Amino acid sequence: MSQYLKEYKWSNVFAMLRNLRSEPRICTDAFNHRLVVITGATSGIGYATTRKYASRGADLICINRNEQKSKEICETLKNEFNANCSYIISDFTRLADIKLAAEKLSTLDRSIDVLIHNAGIYNTTRILTADNLEEVFQTNYLSTFILNYLLLEKFKRQARGRILFVNSEAYRFAVLGLHLDDLSWERHHYSGINSYGSAKLAQLLSMLKFNECFRGSGITINAMHPGNVKTNSGQNNGVFYKIFKKFFVEPTSQPVDISAEALYYLGVSDEVEKLSGKFFNLTTEEEPTPPALDRVAAEKLWTISLELGGLLETR
Repeated sequence: MSQYLKEYKWSNVFAMLRNLRSEPRICTDAFNHRLVVITGATSGIGYATTRKYASRGADLICINRNEQKSKEICETLKNEFNANCSYIISDFTRLADIKLAAEKLSTLDRSIDVLIHNAGIYNTTRILTADNLEEVFQTNYLSTFILNYLLLEKFKRQARGRILFVNSEAYRFAVLGLHLDDLSWERHHYSGINSYGSAKLAQLLSMLKFNECFRGSGITINAMHPGNVKTNSGQNNGVFYKIFKKFFVEPTSQPVDISAEALYYLGVSDEVEKLSGKFFNLTTEEEPTPPALDRVAAEKLWTISLELGGLLETR
């Protein structure tokens, strides 16, 4: 892991800091009756993004944990934008739920034009899921891997399509890469930023492999930092975290609409139609850190993910 340190470039750090002040590029194209699938659409970035796509004519499938909120979202989008909206109930802390959602999507009789992996959590304490995996790793990373993997063949049969990770500049906190032998944080110090940053780094490493799988297929896969926006992420944590977020994070936070604009641009604009395997700060492309470009680590993570996700006999 220490080999990464000599590969870091200060110029990339300064570029990232500049980009944090950038505004997203805007796409005004319509997206009439094109299908958009988005996870975690009941609030925050996900909700703003569903509204953005619905306002441009898209059909939507929302994948959420809460059925009542899912119904309300679809009713709102239909009433305000006359949008076609449906939902799939899936709890990403359960592997069986993730696979069921993938099965439902794989049997759709139409193409998925845009798949947005937005669902995520932030925990300040280590929690294990019913599958005995660390909750942030499973929800923020492994769920995206399983969905992409089980939809590989469907995507390859399509003429075109775009997959987007709502990632984060927080992946940079995994300075020395992933603990591939300890992805559940049993032997290493656990903190919210450590687990969150590692899960986001894992997404970027999986993007390297999926980009290879999709090469020549017309399918693109990219990741983006959604900006410092105000969401309800982390409200499941204790009072000290809530106080820190309220007084030190939220005062400089921007509206979630900037994230929605960026996700619409990356999902629709012709300007990025052929770009794949890239990381964007909103809509500005950045060079990822050395740990996010490690193809050896990506190969190892791929194998581990297949095993943890119970996918070794799937294809």
